[in-house]
Parts: sequence; C-alpha cells; structure tokens
Amino acid sequence: MEHNTTKIPVTVLSGYLGAGKTTILNYVLNHRHGLKVAVIVNDLSEVNVDAALVQNGGGLSRTEEKLVEMSNGCICCTLREDLLREVERLALEGRFDYILIESTGVGEPVPVAQTFTYIDEEHGIDLSRWCRLDCMVTVVDAYRFWHDYSSGESLLERQQAVGADDTRDVVDLLISQIEFCDVLILNKCDLVEEEELNELEGVLRKLQPRAKLLRTERGEVNPEEILNTGLFDFEAASTSAGWMQELMNDHHTPETEEYGISSFVYERRRPFHPERLTAWMSDWPENIVRAKGTVWLASRNALAQSLSQAGPSIQFGPAGYWVAALPEAERQAILAEEPELAQHWDPVFGDRTTKLVLIGIAPDRRQITAELDACLLTDEEMAGDWSLLSDRPPNVSTEQLEASLLH
Repeated sequence: MEHNTTKIPVTVLSGYLGAGKTTILNYVLNHRHGLKVAVIVNDLSEVNVDAALVQNGGGLSRTEEKLVEMSNGCICCTLREDLLREVERLALEGRFDYILIESTGVGEPVPVAQTFTYIDEEHGIDLSRWCRLDCMVTVVDAYRFWHDYSSGESLLERQQAVGADDTRDVVDLLISQIEFCDVLILNKCDLVEEEELNELEGVLRKLQPRAKLLRTERGEVNPEEILNTGLFDFEAASTSAGWMQELMNDHHTPETEEYGISSFVYERRRPFHPERLTAWMSDWPENIVRAKGTVWLASRNALAQSLSQAGPSIQFGPAGYWVAALPEAERQAILAEEPELAQHWDPVFGDRTTKLVLIGIAPDRRQITAELDACLLTDEEMAGDWSLLSDRPPNVSTEQLEASLLH
C-alpha cells in the first residue's frame, strides 16, 4: 500500500552533547500549533534522561501523541534497524502529522539521512514509502564550540564513545554534523559577546554555506524554521560542505569574508617530499580551521592520499589509486567514462595532482602557499629515484598525526 499523498514529514535534530537539542525540542513541542507530533529521542545512556525532559516539558498528550525512547545505542549505527521499524510503525498508525527525532549527541547525520532516503534491503523496509525527510538540523553550542573544537580529545577520552572501537575525535564529530545539514542553529548566543559570535558565525558559514543559519537563546526557535520546510535534498546536503563547494568552483578566487574568514585552494602538479610535508603538518598553522583534499606524495606514487584536518585532528592516509597507476585496460575504460579526466591529463603523470582546500581565520595565503611549495620535490629530486625517499611518521607529540601517517 503506497502512501504517496500522506507521507509524514520528518525533522532530525543533530548536534554535540549539551548543545541544547532537548531544549529546542521542548520549545518546538510547546509552540507546535496543533500538529500531532511523534517524538523519537535517542540517547546513549542506560536511563534516557532526554526522554524524561521531553515528557516533563514538551506538552505531549499521552493519548494523542507518542514518545519513543531508544537507548543503549546510536541511531546512526547500532540502532538503525530499531529506528527503521519504529518509524515504519509510527507512520502506519496514521495518527501523526509529524515525526521529530532527536539524535544522540555523538551521532553522525549522514547515516540517519540515508535511512530515510534508501531502501533497507536487509530488513525489507522502505521508509520513503511513508515518510519524507523534511529537514536535517544541526545545533551548535556558541559558548562551547571553540573549546570542544580545539580540545584535541577523543570521544573515548570523554567516555562518550559508542563502544571501544569508536576512535573519533570530538572535533571530527562537530565538523561532520555541521557539514551535513539544512538548518544550522547557533544556540546559547546570550552567553557570547557579539564580536565573538559574529566571527563564529562567519566560520560556520564558510564550513557550511548552504544551510540556513539561525541564532537562538535558550533554544527558542520558531517551529516553522525547522518543521515542514521542504529543505532536505540528499544530493545537495551531501555536497554542501564549504570545502566541497570550493573544489567545485572553477575560479578559486579567494574571497575574504568579514572578520578575515576566507578559503583558498592549493593546487599543484608536482608531488610532495614526504619528510618536508610531514614536518609542515606537525606545525600546522593555527588559523587554518579546516582543510580537506587530495595529496600527491612522491614516496607513494601509485596511491592518492587524503588529508582531512579540523582543529588539532589531522587524518592522512590512502584514498585510492591514481587512474594513471591502474593497468592499461582499466585506465582506458575509466577515461572513456570520465572524459573530463582526459582534459587535465598530464602526459607523464596522468591525473596525479594535489588539490587542497584550506579554510581559515585571516590565513596568510601567500605564506602558506610558499611553505607548501617548499615541501614539493625540487627539480633535482624530480629527476632522482623517488623510492629512496624516507617515508617515516613524524617524531611529534601529535599522536593523531603520527598514527595517520602509518599505513
């Protein structure tokens, strides 16, 4: 049975622990103008504290509405099947105008969005038959953002990990939540000076240029800003990160925003010397808040390397083979499928190139470019044997960087 005409819209609230998701949820429930809302609260603790808060402050009528508690797991991973079944059940009850989901503070938004966008073959559930993902909302704590961003701590160290194999850094989680959303709510603005708030908003707009950005105090957001918005589009959200937009922009004209927040693309068709690049990365410029891209490393000539930085967290590792390093038949097949590759093909090195987006607060573009250029192979090194180049992890205190440079 298809429900095309009555698909229930769904809004998902993401955001790091303590950002104010539950406060926003309660406020929206108290100002929802007669909408019958089913609420799913996902919390990692044994006792679902957030659900209790919603029940006490959200004005939920037990006869008309539904509060579903999902504990001991994260809906972006371990509880995905539960989420699928719960949403399917709520949709089929036919009693609700809306489903509002508060994701756990350590949840990634992309897998949750995928749950609503694609058929789950394994469990035979297709939520898109009954539901329409309307809006992905990320809540950012204006007061604690820079503290969490620069902490260098992992979720394990904060005892917030989803199991012992969850090795994510807090800052990587923050950035993943910001880079995939339709609405970005900057909450607790009353706790921050205007100047600092303007700078933070500038950084957020650079990290996530597509989302609607709202400033709130005490979670007081107009429900119309996050309910029945029609904003969600999986492809648009997937390519909305500032670094991705910058890579897709052919002109690469660096634009300086207010408060000196700007981004630029570093692009070179000459490989890096591994030790010089490692040395530069171990003394990362503080005013670069986000970097992402592909790196050509001379000592690993067959494999493109991926570099992803947010705050003190730097991840560096293999991203896949350069097309030029593939066997002839495979290479020709890919070039036939992707003619744009052939347009930028180097007769000697093929598609090997470094393309890095750097976003920062008043970054010295000229100096950073010069420093990176100094890490490239010299003409003499280009003519030498690249396999003799030392490729050891750096001897620095940044454990994340040290581990990431190891295969």
